[in-house]
Amino acid sequence: MSDPAVSAFSRRRFLNASGGAVLAPAILTSTGSLLAEKKADSNETLKIGLIGCGGRGTGAAAQALGADYNSKIVAMADAFDTQIESSIKNLSASFPDRVDVKPEMKFTGLDAYQKLIDCGVDVVLLATPPGFRPMHLTAAVEAGKHIFCEKPMAVDAAGYRVAQAAVEKAKQKKLNLVAGFCWRYATSRIECYKRLHDGDIGDITGILATYYSGPVKVMPPAAGRPAGMGDVEWQVRNWYNFSWLSGDSLVEQAVHSLDKICWAMKDAPPVSVIGTGGRQIPAEDGNIFDHFHCAYEWEGGLICQITNRQITGCHNEVADVIHGTKGRLVIGKGPAPYIDGEKRWRWRGEEKNMYDLEHQALFNAIRKGEVINDGDRMMSSTLIAIMGREAAYTGQKIMWKDDAAEGKDKKSDRAPLAILASQQDLAPDNLKFGDKFVPTPMPRPGVTKFV
Repeated sequence: MSDPAVSAFSRRRFLNASGGAVLAPAILTSTGSLLAEKKADSNETLKIGLIGCGGRGTGAAAQALGADYNSKIVAMADAFDTQIESSIKNLSASFPDRVDVKPEMKFTGLDAYQKLIDCGVDVVLLATPPGFRPMHLTAAVEAGKHIFCEKPMAVDAAGYRVAQAAVEKAKQKKLNLVAGFCWRYATSRIECYKRLHDGDIGDITGILATYYSGPVKVMPPAAGRPAGMGDVEWQVRNWYNFSWLSGDSLVEQAVHSLDKICWAMKDAPPVSVIGTGGRQIPAEDGNIFDHFHCAYEWEGGLICQITNRQITGCHNEVADVIHGTKGRLVIGKGPAPYIDGEKRWRWRGEEKNMYDLEHQALFNAIRKGEVINDGDRMMSSTLIAIMGREAAYTGQKIMWKDDAAEGKDKKSDRAPLAILASQQDLAPDNLKFGDKFVPTPMPRPGVTKFV
């Protein structure tokens, strides 16, 4: 029988990767200070490759260079060459001696990721639209690279399984895998959740997380599409507006807030979720919602809610309010997190940049011969976000797993809608930029079916 993870990966390839030997990561012997050398030019220099050269990718590359002073950006891959040149220009302004991307190390196209992975880099930064993340993560792990993987890690159940299989292989290979769920590395948040788990507000009775902002990337009118541009290129250039590429706003952006809910719940998955959502901003193209509200139920009946919106002219807020039997923890309402209740507390420490800290953790682990693997929690948070999105898309109550199939619930004759049993695969197969492709239509709760 074939490996389902391998089959899913094969189905989700866009183009056949070019041949070439897979190169092992460099053997590192130095455990000295990362600040020892301001200029990267030794045998211990870590070679970094960036896959996805937009704003987030360029930011991740800058943070990687800031985390390890004996490292260089030596390769870049993106669907578009203009993104690569813009990224090099921006990074070179801050790191003129440590951005050394020769012409033959600039890879473009939908298969560019594999060419970069095969070119001899030690560390790979994954920052493309998340629809590509499962196959990029799989390829990087197969090649034995240390990885920074931006969130989310998948946009559908098929991608989740592919990426989860890569996580397991990364564990076997003892590769470092740091997730872009940056709040897990924030100084004040680490202290918040330690106090929460130590019982400073008692037992959790409920959580409300908000993620209110303006639109991330406005979909241009269809008339703005250049003549002759294929469907796939048009959609990739406007990736945020298509669920097969972004996963929608709940999965691509508000997943940060869901990850914090999961952190509070010690990364145990929920039992079920009900949700609602829709689109208020008219768009001729695209298939994503601009607002969601999801209520997740955990074991014992605890309800945790997340609500997000991306509409201009509305109240903006990113906050977490965690209620307990002895008080409440409030994050995001004011400059510092605080606890109201029996054990009053307010964060007064130094808040370091969480984006820097996640890269420092990655490069310190590489230098010291240690292993960090954020894989299990990053995949759980990703799938929980997909679960909520599907509840809102379909208007149905979605379960985490099918207890009836496991013999735990014989009472119901109806097959439950379980995210772990989902067969959804939003990614097109073997498409090229010039191809025609019609993505799934705008979801209609009560009409759209759970797959």
